[in-house]
Amino acid sequence: MRLGFGLYKSLLTPSNFQFAKQAGATHLVIQLVDYIGGSDQPDLMRDYLDGWGVTDNEHIPWSYDLLSGIQQEVRSHGLEWEAIENLDPAHWYDVLLDGAKKDVQLEQLKQLLRAMGKLGIPILGYYFSLAGVWGWLGEASGRGGAKSIVFDASKIPAQQPIEKGMVWNMEYQKRTPGEVHPPVSREEIWQRYRYFLDHVLPIAEEEGVRMVAHPDDPPMSPLRETARLFTTITNYEKLAELYPSAAHGFECCLGTIQEMKESEKDVYQFVDEQSRAGEIGYVHFRNVVGKVPRYREAFVDEGDIDMPRIVKILAANKYDGLLIPDHTPEMSCGAPWHAGMAFAMGYMRALLQTTTA
Repeated sequence: MRLGFGLYKSLLTPSNFQFAKQAGATHLVIQLVDYIGGSDQPDLMRDYLDGWGVTDNEHIPWSYDLLSGIQQEVRSHGLEWEAIENLDPAHWYDVLLDGAKKDVQLEQLKQLLRAMGKLGIPILGYYFSLAGVWGWLGEASGRGGAKSIVFDASKIPAQQPIEKGMVWNMEYQKRTPGEVHPPVSREEIWQRYRYFLDHVLPIAEEEGVRMVAHPDDPPMSPLRETARLFTTITNYEKLAELYPSAAHGFECCLGTIQEMKESEKDVYQFVDEQSRAGEIGYVHFRNVVGKVPRYREAFVDEGDIDMPRIVKILAANKYDGLLIPDHTPEMSCGAPWHAGMAFAMGYMRALLQTTTA
């Protein structure tokens, strides 16, 4: 196993590359989409009910030259670029919405996969959802009053329709108050998802790029009057059955899987089976307390998941991919996000150094 670190586009700075390296990371997972219109750091006390911000990149594709420049900068700091995480809503909104531009946008996504293949960036993480990550509330709910993310369905208008001009919790064109997207059924979202994979997965296979899907966070369906694909372990496992390809797999978010309602399987069984089958692209090493309809994100060592047990399972199955921290609570100091991430990275590094199969 290898230790990685995730960065948003606005965080791609020399100091943050150094921070990742100092914390023990060897590889990066990079989101070229930013929180809240490009904020340098996510503000976990903000309510995310009005969206993360605006993306105006529809006519600015993630080209070979753009990716190459970032890769060179990453390598200059002794790191490797392992994965792109999440697509810009401006680049595939009509793929998600089944709109008139979907085929044009799919061609652009194919070009992204070809550029990744040429550069040797091996993984594309994506999240196929209309509502996206929505409904978060910020509270001082972590250990010692740390700022953290809470989801509580009783405190939000869970079926508030999505305004036209928004998808995946971001505004891709100017919204018109009162105009909303129609409800979407589970059958419809599955049809759109299959259309997407039918068109892009063959290119990923040709280019040696692995596409890995994130489960729905929060794992609740419907949300904002739209059905969601992967809200239980059972329907998340359908991913492997639907497209049994070496170019397809799981972006295994431990926290999201733990948030799912009780089922015949738990997070340990899922990780055991899918890591043994080689289906996991990389792991979001995140802990939570509770399940839908209410949960909170926690420090890696205080949540409901036995994280040492997870690492032992992965080691026993000879998993050789990345573990990256995700959504850690902020700590009370001058650099709250960095401190929270440093705590998570230190804990993870110690687990990797001391775990044997």
